[in-house]
Amino acid sequence: MGDDTWRRAGWAGAAIGVLAAGAAAGVAVERLTVGRSVRQKARLALDAEGPYGALRGTPGRALADDGTELYYEVDEVEPDPSGLRRRRLFGRKAPAPVTVVFSHGYCLNQDSWHFQRAALRGLVRTVHWDQRSHGRSARGVAQAGPDGVPVSIDQLGRDLKAVLDAAAPEGPLVLVGHSMGGMTIMALAGLYPELLRERVVGVGLVGTSAGRLAEVSYGLPVAGVNAVRRVLPGVLRALGSQAELVERGRRATADLFAGLIKKYSFSSKDVDPAVVRFAERMIESTPIDVVAEFYPAFVEHDKTAALAAFRELPVLALAGDHDLVTPSSHTEAIADLLPEAELVIVPDAGHLVMLEHPEAVTDRIADLLGRVGAVPAVR
Repeated sequence: MGDDTWRRAGWAGAAIGVLAAGAAAGVAVERLTVGRSVRQKARLALDAEGPYGALRGTPGRALADDGTELYYEVDEVEPDPSGLRRRRLFGRKAPAPVTVVFSHGYCLNQDSWHFQRAALRGLVRTVHWDQRSHGRSARGVAQAGPDGVPVSIDQLGRDLKAVLDAAAPEGPLVLVGHSMGGMTIMALAGLYPELLRERVVGVGLVGTSAGRLAEVSYGLPVAGVNAVRRVLPGVLRALGSQAELVERGRRATADLFAGLIKKYSFSSKDVDPAVVRFAERMIESTPIDVVAEFYPAFVEHDKTAALAAFRELPVLALAGDHDLVTPSSHTEAIADLLPEAELVIVPDAGHLVMLEHPEAVTDRIADLLGRVGAVPAVR
């Protein structure tokens, strides 16, 4: 890589650093009062004791159209002859044989749905999968090597179709997606409208967007964000080519990144520290070259037209009111195009609303499942 490229990367990195410094100022002050060794011990303790992300189901693998191996898990309905558990949670009517498929967001994995998975476990058939290059799924084949191409949202839609073919080849479906996972569902709808008409009975879109993400300021000065956005794709490519060096740098600045992750993931001040650490682990586990491969897809993402496929379906459109990544105005824009959708804006919530306020999200998803007959309606 030439000196000019690295020089440009250095200038862009400096600009990003200035903007990030403003976002992390409060974090830095907080961390000056606690020694690094104490924080490291606290993280290790939370890693050892936190139960989050420990739920596992029956594993399976689907093959994407480019040969990428996609990992998923299935939680089946548990037999319950007495029926007492279902009656207590959802009423008396027997549930229909529906499969609920959860798609996660950028730099996360299927475990980001931990609380919702725990609540629905055994009550309805669920599928949780890892997007390509995330979690236990393989690195994207099309992105490998010197001729690799960036990921597209349409590719993710085709990946979801492969998972559905393998894990839920028949029967009605409810599709639930957070952030990039919601975009994946929109891509599926645009590519396979017949699947939506024939099998999908409900959709849950959580903290996501149908497009215009290039206008998001992430809570930072607009002028600075626009300047950085122009050079960021090239910088990410440069950093992705030196992944090992960058990963060492990420580890060395773990405290700063932990503060930024918290700022852009949560809004409320009383989030369980173990939940915050759980989110950190998921995001930290995403290699920098994967971050670089996926980033261009969000700038280009526009699935507004695909939303038409949802007009005849029960839809939940939910977001946190302080989401800095996919602002709640984007969820409101989706609801404006789907007048029959249930719009829910969760107060004092950030981007990872399903972890920050799990009861609110789980209740709304349960309501959606009740409306489509996946579980008996809540009394």
